[in-house]
Amino acid sequence: MAAVAVGTRSLAGFALPGLWSGGCRWLWALPAGLAAAASPPAGASSGSGALSPFDRRLKRKQKNWAALQAEPGKCDYLREEVGGRIADRVFDIPRTFPLALDVGSGRGYIAQHLTKDTVEKLIQVDIAENALKNAVESEIPTVSIVADEESLPFKEDTFDLVVSSLSLHWVNDLPKAFREIHQVLKPDGVFIGAMFGGDTLYELRCSLQLAELEREGGFSPHVSPFTAVSDLGHLLSRAGFNTLTVDTDEIQVNYPGLFEVMEDLQGMGESNCSWNRKPLLHRDTMLAAAAIYQEMYGNSDGSVPATFQIFYMIGWKFHESQAKPAKRGSATVSFGDLSKFGGFVSREKR
Repeated sequence: MAAVAVGTRSLAGFALPGLWSGGCRWLWALPAGLAAAASPPAGASSGSGALSPFDRRLKRKQKNWAALQAEPGKCDYLREEVGGRIADRVFDIPRTFPLALDVGSGRGYIAQHLTKDTVEKLIQVDIAENALKNAVESEIPTVSIVADEESLPFKEDTFDLVVSSLSLHWVNDLPKAFREIHQVLKPDGVFIGAMFGGDTLYELRCSLQLAELEREGGFSPHVSPFTAVSDLGHLLSRAGFNTLTVDTDEIQVNYPGLFEVMEDLQGMGESNCSWNRKPLLHRDTMLAAAAIYQEMYGNSDGSVPATFQIFYMIGWKFHESQAKPAKRGSATVSFGDLSKFGGFVSREKR
């Protein structure tokens, strides 16, 4: 990992991307032919409890606040990196997508990496209107719509491609969100997404818990719950996707200290919005957490790492033209024959 100077960030050992400016075409009304039944704007989810762990209204405010900062791109390095990796997976599919949807697009972190040869038109959906208004430039035509990821306002079989980057971990009903995405995809359409995994920010979580136990005699959750990778494939399959691919990756970012970690999380719009979150932390607890963070995880240059675990997922909507597994009992070669073939190959090598 490269050395980090005080007041800067480094991402996986290389320089952070520069700031972006500009925006995309802004439409409040849905394009003709796409609109389904009218859907309430973001924040429709209300109430608390096990079925709704997140305060969606608060999350909308957090993302809107982050998008209105003087330099909103200052904390976008992680989203831009993951958006680029999502775009790489789109490029791996040898086809052109006439109409695509970006669910939880934010300021357009995937769109900036796509090309006209791959996606002809992109619809960007997010709960935060300020993020859409301040979207980064893209060479492909884009339309921005304020809507909730849990209630997509589109007709069935509308999109050839749906993408989503670092947004779905904040939805209250992830199975429903996957069903909504599957519904708006055309047959043989593909969903490519990324979301934070359970090991994300484990350094911050452990430091805060130990500090609270020491100073206050107990601890509260300060990092939101995440989905386990073992559950993703099952959830996607239940939603109707097939030919699934789920893989994990980790991105480690170095910071000067714990307070800079929390400052950048706020700038990303990633502050905790769980209903059971603790409203504040005592000053002594925060100072103790910073010391624990440095002692347990600190680098030799004085910086501290923050680990972001990313789950990438790909799922297809069924179509008759897709490859199908062979029928049971249709094999023409037994495993015993394969062992004979292996012996023949070894003799040839000798």
